[in-house]
Amino acid sequence: MFIAYCLEGGWWSACIDWIVNTWNATATAVSESVSHFDWTQMISAFIALFIVIDILGSIPIIITLKERGRKVDAMQATLISFALLLAFFYAGDMKLRLFNVDIESFAVAGAFVIFLMALEMILDVEIFKNQGPIKEATLVPLVFPLLAGAATFTTLLSLRASFASVNIVIALTLNMVWVYFVIRMAGPVERLLGKGGIYILRKFFGVILLAISVRLFTANITQLIEALHK
Repeated sequence: MFIAYCLEGGWWSACIDWIVNTWNATATAVSESVSHFDWTQMISAFIALFIVIDILGSIPIIITLKERGRKVDAMQATLISFALLLAFFYAGDMKLRLFNVDIESFAVAGAFVIFLMALEMILDVEIFKNQGPIKEATLVPLVFPLLAGAATFTTLLSLRASFASVNIVIALTLNMVWVYFVIRMAGPVERLLGKGGIYILRKFFGVILLAISVRLFTANITQLIEALHK
């Protein structure tokens, strides 16, 4: 309709300018994203999110839900989780500003949360307890808190303090593809790895998650200290 209006009014120049400006803005955005892409950051972000989401460790829960007659829709769970995480990734910073909290401070606090999660995986202890009123459903606990929970939200914003956004978004997208595959194939995956295999993976990933939490803490605490001395 906009193009037809331009043709009827003879606003060829305005039409061309609008098309050129739109094209340039899109090209600039794509160019900036490509220029900030980094394989190392993307892989690091992927590993961090992979461990925190821990969809392999959630396989027993998924199977239990199915055995109880609860419908587990892999596509629905994946899309809702992805939308929630993506929305929080871009709007979370704005929410922090409402409380006058900078991203570095949140990253340091997030490092502590990730550290405690790593201890849970390594020591087989329960630190974070799910005591909500809803005990079982497809979206709860599958989407929240297992997939799009507080730990994942914290990790996303913590990574944003150190990595370029494009690398985190790509890592998140790849993780969601993996999540869909595992939910869809929960039974065969458990039979393939076995309960012992899943247990060993949780221990291994727990150590890696512990190292990631230390890295996030040291990287951001340094910036906070430097800011206090200014």
